[in-house]
Amino acid sequence: MARVLVSGGAGFIGSHLTEALLKRGDQVIVVDDESTGDGANLAAVRGRPALTYLQESIANPDLVNRLVEDVDEVYHLAAAVGVALIARQPIQTIERNIYPTQLLLDAACKRAKRGDSIKLFLASTSEVYGKNPKPMWDEEDDLVFGSTTRPRWSYGASKAIDEFLALACWREFHLPVVVGRFFNVVGPRQSGAYGMVLPRFVDAALAGRPLVVHDDGQQVRCFAHVDDVVAAVLGLMNEPAAMGRVFNIGSDEPISILELAQRVNQAAECNSSIEFQSYCDAYDRDFEDIRRRVPDLTRLRTTIKYAPRFDLDAIIRQLVQTGCSSTDEQRD
Repeated sequence: MARVLVSGGAGFIGSHLTEALLKRGDQVIVVDDESTGDGANLAAVRGRPALTYLQESIANPDLVNRLVEDVDEVYHLAAAVGVALIARQPIQTIERNIYPTQLLLDAACKRAKRGDSIKLFLASTSEVYGKNPKPMWDEEDDLVFGSTTRPRWSYGASKAIDEFLALACWREFHLPVVVGRFFNVVGPRQSGAYGMVLPRFVDAALAGRPLVVHDDGQQVRCFAHVDDVVAAVLGLMNEPAAMGRVFNIGSDEPISILELAQRVNQAAECNSSIEFQSYCDAYDRDFEDIRRRVPDLTRLRTTIKYAPRFDLDAIIRQLVQTGCSSTDEQRD
């Protein structure tokens, strides 16, 4: 039985990860300030003796030092959430992404220096690739950010700093770290409140409202089910060859946003209209987007047995049947 710390464990991805860890037989400590997560996401497991839930900030150094001293693994998922929040609050985005990561890594490195290493998973994001023009991104590709006058890039740049910090701890102190770059993770309990497109579409279709597509809808994305992503995370943390490396995690099945809206309408058996909204109206006048975001999953597939159970149609059907849900956490 491992003793595990999950930051952001009441969020969308974090709550599914917490459930999987408990199912595995671990003792799990969840820290979440519920700024974007929600304790209700853990309703199915809140009464279990193996779960300790702390509604606290992972930016508390005393708390971090105390908890990290007494666990075997750390899964760091707490971060700023979604394009909408990032566009509105770039300062909070930078601070919430970098400072807690530094605290956790510092505490873990103290143990590593004593010869008592613990494994740490850092949840990163496809946003670190910025606007690299390649049609498919692999983990060694250059990071191409826009101007600092455009707040959108603060999220990817701050998560890139997190990655640099984690990999430096691997190089300097042999701290076993795995960095996972999430690509549009979706599933039950995800909310559209922070700009996540698929739950927005499903909620609108089920309510008979128009599905709002930003710009021309020709942006290309890939959507992976949260259960498949969690399985990949756990697989990587159990694989020694994954330590000190970066992995794309998600789906490589591309679809345009306009086609996604059409397929949601079809699955929901409704005739909701599709309306187009400019980025200026959705966010602000200096917002920039990425036209195509498709991961190369070769490294992931050659390191662990990654075999997703859900294709996009199955994901959409599940979300239509369950009606999505109410809260959200991390990352694209």
